[in-house]
Amino acid sequence: MGSGEGGRDLVDFLINLGSSLLSFAHGIFGPGFCPGDWVWATLAAGALVGLLPVLGSLLVALVRKGTGNTYNAATISVFAVAGGFFVFLMPMLFTIGASEVFHNVARGTPSGLTAAEAQSTKQVFCGWVGQQDDFLGGRQNVYEVLVHPREGMLMLFVRIGLLVALPGLGLLFVWLQARAAMRRGPRWPGRLLWLPFVLMWLLTAPVTANVAAMMWLGFVPMSVLGMIPVLAVGPPSWSVIERSHQRPPPQQMPPPYEPPPRVAPYQPPVPQQPARMPPPTRLAAPREPEPDRAALAKLAADPGPLPFATGGPPKAPTGLWQNNGGRFQKIKPLGQGGFGTVWLAKDTQLDRTVAVKLAHAPDAETEARMLREARALAAVHHPNCVRVYDIISDSDGLGIVMEYIEGEQLADSVHENGVLSDVQAARLWVTMAGALTAAHGKGVLHRDVKPANVIIDPNGLAHLIDFGIARSKGDSTLTAAGMMVGTPDFLAPETASGAPATPASDAWQLAATVSFALAGSPPRGARDNAMAALMAAARSEPLTQLPRRSSHLRLLTASLDADPGRRPTLAAVTREMGAWLARAGQAEEGPVTKLVHRTRGMP
Repeated sequence: MGSGEGGRDLVDFLINLGSSLLSFAHGIFGPGFCPGDWVWATLAAGALVGLLPVLGSLLVALVRKGTGNTYNAATISVFAVAGGFFVFLMPMLFTIGASEVFHNVARGTPSGLTAAEAQSTKQVFCGWVGQQDDFLGGRQNVYEVLVHPREGMLMLFVRIGLLVALPGLGLLFVWLQARAAMRRGPRWPGRLLWLPFVLMWLLTAPVTANVAAMMWLGFVPMSVLGMIPVLAVGPPSWSVIERSHQRPPPQQMPPPYEPPPRVAPYQPPVPQQPARMPPPTRLAAPREPEPDRAALAKLAADPGPLPFATGGPPKAPTGLWQNNGGRFQKIKPLGQGGFGTVWLAKDTQLDRTVAVKLAHAPDAETEARMLREARALAAVHHPNCVRVYDIISDSDGLGIVMEYIEGEQLADSVHENGVLSDVQAARLWVTMAGALTAAHGKGVLHRDVKPANVIIDPNGLAHLIDFGIARSKGDSTLTAAGMMVGTPDFLAPETASGAPATPASDAWQLAATVSFALAGSPPRGARDNAMAALMAAARSEPLTQLPRRSSHLRLLTASLDADPGRRPTLAAVTREMGAWLARAGQAEEGPVTKLVHRTRGMP
């Protein structure tokens, strides 16, 4: 087949495609009034073409519902095909085909329309339009009217508005559709949807200017309405997002085959003749010597040390304070923390300031709690978590020796200095999420994350404190006495209802703390008393005090969902906030608020 025949076949294909679109659009919307039925049909054809990018974005959004942020050869190929077919190829072919149809009608050559349809294009409905076939197919194309205009300046501005500004609006909404389809993921895959639109826009420059203008007038409103179904599909769930970020475990190779050891065939033993032994000789039984009665009486009167421990009073506990033989010197009380009093003290051996938490009553329950607290804290190693140095028994009970952090509570900082900026809140969220993730990795739940348990040091860095009610997963005896654990204003709905605490409940409390830092009040608002706050938490009352103007509102709303299964994990929050800070040109590490000049120590 020659190049001329191939080109003719392509033109015929475009004409057939364009005539089918125009005939269908004319049947749907072709009213017989100004500017004309076929002009209106061309506008309707543009609206139908505007549905194609919407279909591409819907396909991508539906695929991501199952794949999340998994970007491999398969998913990228699907996204590229969606953009190439629905955003570039088909819109370009339909637009060029419609232009060719009217161009052929104006010239009197076969156009793909029926004779009656072609004849109806010559009707005149408006004087400024004239015959519709000439208006749509007998005048300049897009390139000519923009680069070599023949009309006045006013008409040139109208042309620029129809042929440049309208496609620009179309590009904006195609880009927004791509963003909606790529929610909770990186932005770069969205380029596979909107860059093909730019290419299609440039390659339709040879289209008749009036055809292009009418089709853009139909395309843009459909692009706006197309946002609705794409948004309705929704983003992939956080569980799917988290699964897509998890690396599959490495496949273990089976051990090399080893043949079983060869066993020698059974050989029956050769019978042996037993040796003849002489009969045994009878001996007289030995007589035991008589004990020395006098020596035994002397040993009983003065017994020596025994080789095993005997009962008696337990060994006195090791002293904690200097006045009791210990190495710690009390400085001042810092307040109450969980089940104990917290003291500021000095380690006289290591010459450092520490915080010592001492139980009020050395009963069995308090002692068990202190031991669990020590195990929980000692298992966590993170720069933003308070560290445990030692646990010592004292006559007053058990004492946990902890790192002493100078600074003030986040709650006080917000009340005195004002709410945090979005950058500061993002850093707070990232650092505290990292601290909780480290704790969860050791099987430890905090269970009381709140602004009062976040300390801002003199450098503006945040530290998570007071694991006094922390417990290891499965440690159900911690609250066997029925004691309420947690602060109601910052308590997750499921734990307020009596369900066991989980990492998701810690994540809820952290999100509530970040929301407080941005808004200045708890997400559900403050209540008059603890019982009212507890009931509000258990009923999952509306979150009326969220920071509405914050860039983090969307993620906060998701993280404060009443259903733990729908909340983003701490790992997902860390990725989201890290990406947000990177886009803002800010580092993840840095002060979360202004430097604290008036310091108060907190453990």
